[in-house]
Amino acid sequence: MELTFEMIRTAQQRLAGVAHRTPVLTSRQFNERTGGKVFFKAENLQRAGAFKFRGAYNKIASLTAEVREAGILAYSSGNHAQAVALSARIFAIPAVIVMPADAPRIKVEATRNYGAEVIFYDRYTENRIEIGEQLCRERGLTMVPPYDDYEVMAGAGTAILELLEDVPDLDDLLICCSGCGLLAGSAVVARQLRPSIRIYGVEPEAGNDTRLSLAKGERVEIPVPKTIADGLAVNTPGRLTFPIIRELVDDILLVSDGELVETILFALERMKVLVEPSGAAAAAAVLHHKFETSGRRIGVIFSGGNIDLTSLAGMCGHLAESL
Repeated sequence: MELTFEMIRTAQQRLAGVAHRTPVLTSRQFNERTGGKVFFKAENLQRAGAFKFRGAYNKIASLTAEVREAGILAYSSGNHAQAVALSARIFAIPAVIVMPADAPRIKVEATRNYGAEVIFYDRYTENRIEIGEQLCRERGLTMVPPYDDYEVMAGAGTAILELLEDVPDLDDLLICCSGCGLLAGSAVVARQLRPSIRIYGVEPEAGNDTRLSLAKGERVEIPVPKTIADGLAVNTPGRLTFPIIRELVDDILLVSDGELVETILFALERMKVLVEPSGAAAAAAVLHHKFETSGRRIGVIFSGGNIDLTSLAGMCGHLAESL
């Protein structure tokens, strides 16, 4: 099996009337600072606050009713957790979510509020995949992976399908990447609809596993990264996503935690949009000129907006002290 454009079209049909068709935003001040014309796909306004709802719902919808009713399981630091929990509530099925003990409180509470059972683990000493697989065996649950699944990738890719339907003449496309499900789905769509477009993945400097992997030509595993972009704190690209990235993506760009904070505050102050650190990575790469932006028409995804306000206040204070 492989990820195809037709699968993403099918996912779009499944999601019709369920997922929000999120708006495309622009900012005159952002354009003036970067020299390009930037179009932001606002997935921070998606159901459950992130693009992850698209992939989670599409995966669960692709299962048979019998398999769904037995229950599902996911592992996630937050956004996929919420997306799976909400999708499970829509289908009225049980959901178990394996989350790191240090996951943001706002994401844990939202996951529980959607009705899912949360099981914690230590991300630095325990393996979430092993925990999840054991629970699936013991309880007869079906795994809904956060990225390394073709139906999850297909659902994620519908965000960029919508963006290119609304703004077809983009020169560049920037997508945040952790396990690379969104990047893989986006790349398949972009190469189908606009073959000449340049596609960049963006990850935090501390979590540069995808960049290292592309340079080596095979998946590289790094220590679990410590970054404020908790949703991008993955230590290796997906087994299924990486071949797609290697074939279709032009480059991987890196941004610092400081650049993420500055971008979050720019979006909040100038655009009146709340974006979490992981969701701001692609915009940060444009704002801080990680590639040639002048005169370019650039598509960027705000991939999520689930940020704890206490953490946001801390980021604001830290940045103010550094100025």
